[in-house]
Amino acid sequence: MSDATSFYASSDVGRLHRALVATPSLSHEEAAAADLLESWFREAGLKPERIGHNVVVSVGEGPRTLLLNSHLDVVPPSSDHPYPPFEPTIDGSEVFGRGTVDAKGCVASMATALIRIHEAGGVPAGTRVLGAFTVCEETGGTDNGLEAIRPELPAIDAALIGEPTHMQPCVAQKGLLILRLDASGKTAHAARAAEGDNAISRMVRDLALLADFQFERVHPFLGETTQNVTVIEGGTARNVIPDRCSAWIDIRSTPSYSHPEIADLLNQRLESDVVIHSQRFIPVDTPIDEPIVRACLAARDDAKPFGSPTMSDWIHVSDVPAVKIGPGDSRRSHTARESIDVFELHESCATYESIIHHFLNY
Repeated sequence: MSDATSFYASSDVGRLHRALVATPSLSHEEAAAADLLESWFREAGLKPERIGHNVVVSVGEGPRTLLLNSHLDVVPPSSDHPYPPFEPTIDGSEVFGRGTVDAKGCVASMATALIRIHEAGGVPAGTRVLGAFTVCEETGGTDNGLEAIRPELPAIDAALIGEPTHMQPCVAQKGLLILRLDASGKTAHAARAAEGDNAISRMVRDLALLADFQFERVHPFLGETTQNVTVIEGGTARNVIPDRCSAWIDIRSTPSYSHPEIADLLNQRLESDVVIHSQRFIPVDTPIDEPIVRACLAARDDAKPFGSPTMSDWIHVSDVPAVKIGPGDSRRSHTARESIDVFELHESCATYESIIHHFLNY
C-alpha cells in the first residue's frame, strides 16, 4: 500500500472525503451526502441543522461570525473517466473521482477544520465559525442552496467560499452579463431591397462596432471586461429582406462596471435595442486590506492574491468581505480526469484552521 493510499484511508479528512465522493450527489440529489455529513458532525459532538438538504453547523456563539461555505452537489459523470466516477481511486498521490476537487475536497477540508477546532476547545468568546454546506451550486439557477438559506443564517462578518484554488486566496471574481441585441427593420422582397430596411445589415454594423469596442476601466486582478457574440438569429427566407435580427452577447464583467452600467454604455452606441437577459451573476471583489484577506495571507508564507474568471456562491454573500479558497486545481473541475492530491487535501485543513484563528483574533 502506497503512502498516499495509507494516508487517505487513515486520516480524518481522507476518510470523510472518500465517503463523500463515494456518495453520488448530482444537483437536486444531495440528500444522501447531506445525511452523511450531518451524521459525521453529530459523531464529533456538534449539533448540525438541516434546512432542506443544506447542512449548517456552528462552533462558538458569535456575534463576530465567519462563514465557511462550499457545495455538496456535483455535475454528472463524463463518458471517459479513467476509473469509476463514484469509486474514489488513488493513482500516485492523486485521488480520482467525480467531485474529488469540485467541491468535495473543500467540503471535507472545511468540515474537518471545524471538527478539529471544536475538539481543541472551540473559538474565542464572542466569536463563531459557521459552516454551511449547500445544494444546487452547479445549476446556476434560482434553486441555489446558499441563496435560499441565507435569510435563515445569523449575520456574518466575512466568508470563505470553498472552491479549488490550490489554497491561494482569490480576492476577485468575474461576473456574467447576458445581453440580447434586437435590430428592427422593414420587410420587403429581395428584388426590391430599397423598399425595405435590412435588420441583418443593422446588426452587422453593431457587431463590427462591438468587435472594436473596449471597456476603459481595467480591474487590478481581473483585467478587462470582455464580450463575445455567441448566437445570431435573423431572416425568414432567402428572398425576403428581414425585419428582425437578434444577437446574444456573453459579457464577462469585472467590478469596474455594474451590469446596468455596461448595458447603458452599449445602448448609447448601438443601433439595436439592448435588452438585459440575465445579470444574476455579478462580479465581486474584496479589498486586500480587509481582515479576511489579511488572515488568508497570514495563514501561509506563499499566499498570493489573485482574480478568477469562474463564478461561485460568492455572489450570494457579496454584501460582506469574502475570499474564494480551497484545495485542488480548478482546471480539473467537471473533467473526466477530475482529481485532487491527497497531501494537498490534508494540508488544506491546517490552512483553514490558521485562517479562522487569524480572522477571529483580529
